[in-house]
Amino acid sequence: MKKSTLAVHAGARRDLNRGGVNTPIYTSSALEYLDDTEVRYPRYYNTVNQQVVVTKLCALEGAEDGLVTSSGMAAISSIMTALLRPGEHAVLLEGLYGGTQAMVLEEFRRVDIAFDFVGTETGAIEAAIRPETRVIYVESPTNPLLRLVDLEAVARLGRERGIATVIDSTFATPVLQNPLALGFDLVMHSGTKYLGGHSDLMCGAVLGHETLVERVRHHAVMLGGTLNAQDCALLERSLKTLDLRVRRQSENAGRLARALADHPAVARVHYPGLPDHPGHDIARRQMEDFGGMLSFEVAEGIDPVAVLRRLKMIPCAVSLGGLETTICQSVATSHAKVPEAERERLGISHRLLRLSTGIEDVEDVFADIDQALIP
Repeated sequence: MKKSTLAVHAGARRDLNRGGVNTPIYTSSALEYLDDTEVRYPRYYNTVNQQVVVTKLCALEGAEDGLVTSSGMAAISSIMTALLRPGEHAVLLEGLYGGTQAMVLEEFRRVDIAFDFVGTETGAIEAAIRPETRVIYVESPTNPLLRLVDLEAVARLGRERGIATVIDSTFATPVLQNPLALGFDLVMHSGTKYLGGHSDLMCGAVLGHETLVERVRHHAVMLGGTLNAQDCALLERSLKTLDLRVRRQSENAGRLARALADHPAVARVHYPGLPDHPGHDIARRQMEDFGGMLSFEVAEGIDPVAVLRRLKMIPCAVSLGGLETTICQSVATSHAKVPEAERERLGISHRLLRLSTGIEDVEDVFADIDQALIP
């Protein structure tokens, strides 16, 4: 089946008692076990509503197994706890989501796990590998500069060295990119963004090879970042329109990126769909489209916060991936915990604004940005 069909039908369990076409919400946290093959409990990630969502996500990502968590950070912390031990080493992409970077800087040092942050080039990743390296962790596209990693090359590197490869694929979603098919071991999503897609749900997901997912699940059970039945039902509902939403958002983002690239008040646009983007060729090779996220730098002399305050339709808000277009200043939100000197080195300046494109008419979106840039 095509992804649009899988998004609607994969994993669904109809209500056989009353004929409902939607999966029932099983609200019980206490479940009988004598006649079951396993003890079921929400914190064990094995209830019906959890499994339905996982089955749908596995179908979309081409994964053997997975689990849904209470947030993206719950997914990330479960992965890191499962795959790394004191004295071992991880190679991580510089410019990761700020919450991930903050966790690495604080928690890895506390438990004596060594790490190196490197650029997106495969050569830089390879050069950072040590004998004790156990994990290569990347994002592609990255937040907020939309840089690209050659996933097939990095996956091959991991296989050759016996290192687990993990990707945060939140920006691309399973609709536009399937890293497991390119050789990666685990895919992580902050489901709060595109998977939920309506700015009303917080969740995360881990998907991949069965043996590694089982290791992650073992630690996730102990960490307790489970997702309740009601939120699982919201997530299942949202996933049914994932393909439609993401493709519309990608189309809108491409049109906005081209318009902003010609705008006199914009110094630079970061979007992999633009031919001059440094990762354009990689994106064309490993993505079905270029995604709904872009960022742009306002020209010198323009106050970015004043631009945000002049917007009439587009809310200045944390998070991304919703039906509505939203905007934020990365230094005040996703990368607020990253030291200023490091942000400047990475190219994340105070003039950088990140745009999460929604499904509105793109001409209305651009008109609002245009009037805010040139009052």
